[in-house]
Amino acid sequence: MTHFSDYSQKRFAILVLIVSISGFSQGMLLPLISIIFERDGVSSALNGLNATGLYIGTLLISPFIEQPLRKWGYKPIILIGGALVFASLLAFPLWKSVTFWFVLRLLIGVGDHALHFATQTWITSTSDHKSLGKGMAIYGLSFSTGFAVGPLMVKLIQISEVLPFIVSSIMCLFAWSFVFLLQNEKPERLTGDLHARGWQRYKMAIVFGWIAFLGPFVYGFLESSLNALFPVYALRKDFDVNMIPIILSVFTFGGILTQVLLGAIGDKVGRRNVLMVGSFGGSIIFGIASFLEHSQMAVAIAFFFTGTLVGSMFSLGITYMADLTPKELLPTGNLLCGIALSIGSLTGPFLGGVYLEYVKNYSLLLLVAMLLLAVAIVLLVFGRNKNKRPVTM
Repeated sequence: MTHFSDYSQKRFAILVLIVSISGFSQGMLLPLISIIFERDGVSSALNGLNATGLYIGTLLISPFIEQPLRKWGYKPIILIGGALVFASLLAFPLWKSVTFWFVLRLLIGVGDHALHFATQTWITSTSDHKSLGKGMAIYGLSFSTGFAVGPLMVKLIQISEVLPFIVSSIMCLFAWSFVFLLQNEKPERLTGDLHARGWQRYKMAIVFGWIAFLGPFVYGFLESSLNALFPVYALRKDFDVNMIPIILSVFTFGGILTQVLLGAIGDKVGRRNVLMVGSFGGSIIFGIASFLEHSQMAVAIAFFFTGTLVGSMFSLGITYMADLTPKELLPTGNLLCGIALSIGSLTGPFLGGVYLEYVKNYSLLLLVAMLLLAVAIVLLVFGRNKNKRPVTM
């Protein structure tokens, strides 16, 4: 980051850096706090409930974030969100309490959502549409990489329980400081009814881009349900404990491996086609894997190849939304993508838990396969006439 030939490249690089550190802190917090609570004898139910704080924070701030972004611009929202995440991370060592840590996670959810909402909207609003898919793929790749590296910080608790929080907060402060180098910009101004009525914007954005919200929803569902419930299911199937994190990691690695490639392909052949083929392919692979659970290696291979197909559904969903939505409504569309992600993240563990509780004779992977198949069918049936961004409102 020593030299940038063009300001837009400099802006994009800084936004990507911020998102990677955000992913890093999120990836660290999930296993770190779970392990600390487990060592302290906190019940698994309370442990899991505490983890929802981040997603609840995201949903709480969602209805109130768009107007400040339109009024103040991207830069102030990123600065406020980053400062909230940094301060919350630094506050964890002050008082070890389930309630206090839940509030801090909720505040991190608020800050992270403000940060992601502003950066996503900034990129989708200013990027060349022909290369938007590749740009958002790099954006998604940076978050995924940070999220994958974050759990490695858990080892630092062997030195000191507070050390991971301090290191993570310092990294957030480092990335946050680069935002001051950017010039503030604002989204496209609203006109007519869209300017007067907030609900009208949501309604219009949903009408134009509802099908694109399936990508973030499914990504959130997969990420949360597989990480939260597959270990439980695998242990019931007598999987080797050491093999479970490997299986989950190869799913993430598969998504990282193909993130930019699928984004570039989406620029060429259309985001809908990539999402549809990926969903259908992932459904087939997980369906086959449900009959191969006697082989842990076969399941790991299935997770890897499914990850390569569906690991970029979030970034593809955002770019598909940008294809379908008028530019004036991109902030609203990005906001709804974030809400869809949070709803998927919250419903994944719940529906998956109900499935494990009451469906004893069928694999958990079949639930995921059915969801992916349903998404592929919806994209096939309803996405045919939604390949071009409408020119008029």
